[in-house]
This record gives sequence, structure tokens and C-alpha cells, in this order.
Amino acid sequence: MRKILAAGILMLVVAGIVFALPPQANSANDKGPLEKITFIHYKKSFAKPPWAGGGSGGGTKCYTFLASGAKWKTPEPYYVNPSNSQGIAQSLIVDSTTAGVSEWDSEVSATVFGSGSVDSNVSYNNGDLDGNNTLSFDGISEDGVIGVTTVWGYFSGPPQTRELIEWDMLLDDVDFLWGDATADANKMDVQNIITHELGHSAGMGDLYDSLCGEETMYGYSSEGETKKRDLNTGDIAGIQKLYK
Repeated sequence: MRKILAAGILMLVVAGIVFALPPQANSANDKGPLEKITFIHYKKSFAKPPWAGGGSGGGTKCYTFLASGAKWKTPEPYYVNPSNSQGIAQSLIVDSTTAGVSEWDSEVSATVFGSGSVDSNVSYNNGDLDGNNTLSFDGISEDGVIGVTTVWGYFSGPPQTRELIEWDMLLDDVDFLWGDATADANKMDVQNIITHELGHSAGMGDLYDSLCGEETMYGYSSEGETKKRDLNTGDIAGIQKLYK
């Protein structure tokens, strides 16, 4: 764990997650400040940095949340920018995203995600709040990072007031080759990684306990892996508890 003071805001980095330490909420109706949490998805061969701390799934429970109760109150649309440096087919990216959305939505009675559309003008935009939920490709400077997802929301008020506001996903198409890993096991599977990252967009956290290694929300991935395409028992229990 490490602390960073940025622009007068105390930032805490733990378990591959970066977030601002909020002031205490003052009442049952106080949402607290609007904050962002950034999840960093490492390749399996890259260990978490020494400062990253714990991040287990809480024993055999095998699910965790951004913050208890922090979820989408109203489904919001999202935008996929399929532009990439590798010639990955737009159809593969869009179909993988649709499949990932369906995988999470199918386990709850509520609809987590809104409708998706293609927009080549959207970008990760440094994870800044801009009113758009986005998925895009570009390089990521840190070694071993497959992708990052930043989620904005109200995380520190009473659980009933917590709410997700925006998400932005960036996948590294400079350091990793992407495709359908069932056809080429040397590639990072598009659907596998997107389904994991969409879990963060829905309000789920990462898992680092090896007992939870079969879960979609396990925090490491590698080329050829496809098991994250389908939710496991912990993922299902978690999303159902969050959206009950």
C-alpha cells in the first residue's frame, strides 16, 4: 500500500487499485464526494507491485465490490471505439462486448448496462469524467498491464446512497496481441478480458486469492485464457448480492 498526494487530494493505491480517500459522509442522505477508482489488470506473469498489498476475495466468498451498495441505479448507454493498431475486426470487439454485457446482465433481475453503440470518436480520456461510458484501445506505459478500467461514483456515503456514474475501459494493443484465443492461444482473448473489465464497470472488485482463481474477477490473466468469458459461482453470488 502507498499513499500519493496529488493536486491536494490524498490518493491510496492498494491491490492494483487507485482511489481518492474521501471525507466522511455527514448524514444518511449524504452521498459524499464524487470519486474515481481505477483498476489495473496485470498479466499473470507480472506480480502485483510490492506496495499493492492484499486484495484477497475474503476467504472462499470469492467476490468483492468497489464499495458495498455502489451500483447503477439506472442503466446507461456505452460506446465502443473499435479502432486499434492490430487490425482486430470490429465485429469481434463489438460481439465480445455484447457477450460480456449479457453475461453479467443475465444473472440479475435488474439491467446493469444500457445499450451499446460504436463511436470511433470516444477514448479513455485519461479516465477523466466526461459523461460517456467507453471502451477503447491504446498503449499503456506500465509493463505487464493488459487493461485499466476507471469507474466514477459515490462510494463513501451510506450504502443506500452509493451509486455508479461512469466507466471507461482501456485495453493495451501495443504490448499485447489480441484476438479469439480459441483460434490462436498466443493471443489475449478479447471477450475474456472485456468480460472481466465489465465486472468493474458493474461494481465488482478484483480478487487475488488463489482459491478464487477460476472466477471472472480474478485479477490476473494471460494469453490463451478464455475462462473469464463465463461467470463462476463467486461472480454470480456477488453480482446477485449487489443488484438484489
